[in-house]
Amino acid sequence: MADKTAIVTGSARGIGAAIAKRLASDGLAVAVLDLDEAACADTVAAITDAGGKAIAVGADVSDEDSAAAAVAKVADQLGAPTVLVNNAGIIRDNMLFKMSVDDWNSVMAVHLRGAFLMSRACQKHMVDAGWGRIVNLSSTSALGNRGQANYSAAKAGMQGFTKTLAIELGKFGVTANAIAPGFIETDMTAATAARMGVDFDDFKKAAASQIPVNRVGEPADIAHTASFFVSEGAGFVSGQVIYVAGGPKD
Repeated sequence: MADKTAIVTGSARGIGAAIAKRLASDGLAVAVLDLDEAACADTVAAITDAGGKAIAVGADVSDEDSAAAAVAKVADQLGAPTVLVNNAGIIRDNMLFKMSVDDWNSVMAVHLRGAFLMSRACQKHMVDAGWGRIVNLSSTSALGNRGQANYSAAKAGMQGFTKTLAIELGKFGVTANAIAPGFIETDMTAATAARMGVDFDDFKKAAASQIPVNRVGEPADIAHTASFFVSEGAGFVSGQVIYVAGGPKD
């Protein structure tokens, strides 16, 4: 994979940072992309200190011009991006009767519009190369989750988007797959606990008690799965959704 370049969106921290570091250890050059370019510094430093190659890229994935400019910058500085991980995401949780139109639109814009714009901008490089990998981050919330009508709809949409990309791009040597994490210990889940007024350790223990493997997930669990999807060996795996949740999901 040493001649391949990857873009990982939302990779300044959390799951995205873990994926970026893992792909760099697999030999890819990695564009660490986030809304705030300065926030990418720690992830880039971790990669370069370990002997990998990475650059920081600031971009709003929900903005057409910003997404296109980011992909062009990566192509110019690292090489044509033939691996894309659409991880960027936000939450604006609320019950339906209290959810604002802005809460709905913001979540849809980052998750779905962002994945669309980044995939559209990268696919030409993949088609030209006759090889590509797109990995989209869904969630177990795609199956429905109280207080997350916007997020659940967006994550379910990511699965339909993934399957359609697999159908359209397969003949060009491009695969598209999705990862649907369960409870992963990140700043986002910590913020959820804080918003609920629950101690984070207690929050994790309660979650773990409902998970068959009896623990919550870590960003590295998702990074391992992304590494597989991106690998040469996964070339016959496309249009799939893997629930990385410590147990079966319907």
